[in-house]
Amino acid sequence: MTGSPQTPSAPPAARGGVGRAPGLFRIGAGLGSGPFVFIALAVFLALLALWWAVTASGLVKPIFLPGPDAVWLRLVELATDGTLWADAGISLYRMMVGFAIASAMAIPIGIMIGCFRVWEASIEPLVDFVRYMPVVAFVPLTILWAGTSDTQKFVIIWIGTFFQQVLMVMDNVKRVPPDFVGLGRTLGLSEARIVRRIVLPSALPGIWDTLRISLGWAWTWLVLAELVAATSGLGYRIVVSQRYFQTQTIIGYILLLGVLGLITDQSMKALERVLFRYNSRG
Repeated sequence: MTGSPQTPSAPPAARGGVGRAPGLFRIGAGLGSGPFVFIALAVFLALLALWWAVTASGLVKPIFLPGPDAVWLRLVELATDGTLWADAGISLYRMMVGFAIASAMAIPIGIMIGCFRVWEASIEPLVDFVRYMPVVAFVPLTILWAGTSDTQKFVIIWIGTFFQQVLMVMDNVKRVPPDFVGLGRTLGLSEARIVRRIVLPSALPGIWDTLRISLGWAWTWLVLAELVAATSGLGYRIVVSQRYFQTQTIIGYILLLGVLGLITDQSMKALERVLFRYNSRG
């Protein structure tokens, strides 16, 4: 008579942590704010040091890649005479207005087609169709329609962000658990109140993420519009600098765009933690 069957041994990863990845490299492992900031700053400083080493060693001519000191001095010069602040101010204004118009239209439409299949059938195929049209192809048309005014910049930003936002907001709404909606119906809430009291609060954190991501697209399309048709702004200054081989201005303004984008992104992340404390996401 054979003995009782032996229980199969557990895999190495399940026995006393054998085979597990170190704490920092475990999927989903936490990281304190201090170490996070330190690592992020270390990466930036390492890239800055590499840039300085390449330019200081003479491997690249300054006309193609000026050193960090030359770029910094040029930015200080432009800031002192007010050029930098004027360019940044007009570009920020154009981006925020165009982005606000696109978002104010995309959010209610995305919520509507995310909640009701009849509106999804009516609107989503058209949005899918238009969003694959390249924004660059609309630049000549928008110049014909609105000239080189700020309205033309708003239209380009709207085309580049609105259609993407609609579909992303729709997906955010569809991720609301059906049980939440069922609970609202059980309580006797109307469809409008279910949307307002249940669907919207559940989807808002995801919608906020959608806005944060699409804000980066708004910066991109703004610079595109200013590169082609503008008499002011960051993109316009980059084009003018290219004509006169002012590489330090071009790189400085590109870095400035990165800084502005990083500030707006991190600001929206900070606001998310304040506005949506009920959200359980990490």
